[in-house]
Amino acid sequence: MQEPARPAADTLDATTGILPSQHLAQLLALGEIRTGQSLDEDQIQPASLDLRLGPVAYRVRASFLPGADFKVADKLDHFAMHRMDISAGAVLERGCVYIVPLQEALALAPERSAIGNPKSSTGRLDVFTRLITDHGAEFDRVRPSYTGPLYAEIAPRTFSVLVREGSRLSQLRIRHGGTSGDDGQLSRLTGEAHPASRIQPVSVDVRGEEPEGLIGYRAKAHAGLIDIDRRNHYAIRDFWEPVHARHDQGLVLDPGEFYILASKEAVDIPPDQAAEMVAYDTLVGEFRVHYAGFFDPGFGHAEAGGSGARAVLEVRSYEVPFVLEHGQTVGRLIYEPLTERPDQLYGVGRLQSSYQRQGLSLSKHFLKPN
Repeated sequence: MQEPARPAADTLDATTGILPSQHLAQLLALGEIRTGQSLDEDQIQPASLDLRLGPVAYRVRASFLPGADFKVADKLDHFAMHRMDISAGAVLERGCVYIVPLQEALALAPERSAIGNPKSSTGRLDVFTRLITDHGAEFDRVRPSYTGPLYAEIAPRTFSVLVREGSRLSQLRIRHGGTSGDDGQLSRLTGEAHPASRIQPVSVDVRGEEPEGLIGYRAKAHAGLIDIDRRNHYAIRDFWEPVHARHDQGLVLDPGEFYILASKEAVDIPPDQAAEMVAYDTLVGEFRVHYAGFFDPGFGHAEAGGSGARAVLEVRSYEVPFVLEHGQTVGRLIYEPLTERPDQLYGVGRLQSSYQRQGLSLSKHFLKPN
């Protein structure tokens, strides 16, 4: 994709924070967000932009970062094993790593930076997805003033997936002001955050609402193919095993298995805030929680009809079995203010979502349980 031109003017307010939907639309008009095709109607979310796959994918033999001296294309010349045409659909096999150029590119102003994250539905399928930029030294971080293309690294861990040009597996947030990349990285490592942020611990529910009730799902190791763009299509039993509570015994995570669980607490994202789920300190347990961490303004909020929604947790154990206890802290929600209230909240109007008011919930690809 041709690198976009630097916009000639900046009309946005100078308030520091995450940019809401109407400001993202302004960046598109300014040329800071550039795409070769018109945006889909629902591509701009209340505080994020869905990113679309381009028409080709590269199977690579290893994950990589280009580093300060190289572009992603330079590394593809060395690491790419196979170039695939995905314009009409192609299978990304589990256990393999792919790099896909995205339809969207950026030409950010010096006062703006960005962060990437998998979409909720992507994380709930155990598809590990990260954003890469030219000359990048970190995944999912776009430095201020970045001008150039965007790429998705995609690594299906449990299910092979069918994707095509235009499929959306990841999303982008843009921050105005501050030192975005440093603040975001620091929050992940230490719990420190942007000065305007606040942090809420998140714990896990492994007790349920009734004795031996359903508390989660464990992915089947040898299930079929999932079309990433299908909704309400697949039978749960073909891909997942139910996990039920065991009274006062916690949940034993088996090494290498992938689980969908739910938070004990309800989550409420106010209209003037955005949040990101970050992993808890790994020193407290041999497990990883969360693949997809963005929560948009209005999620779980009464004004948007989402009162009582809980966070869904994507959980994978490491090398040894590990017991999760009911109420154990497994992550943190870091809230950060928006520069302005978005023109539409999560789960309202054209942004209706199957995840608003959610409890324990699989991705939108699966039929709802009776």
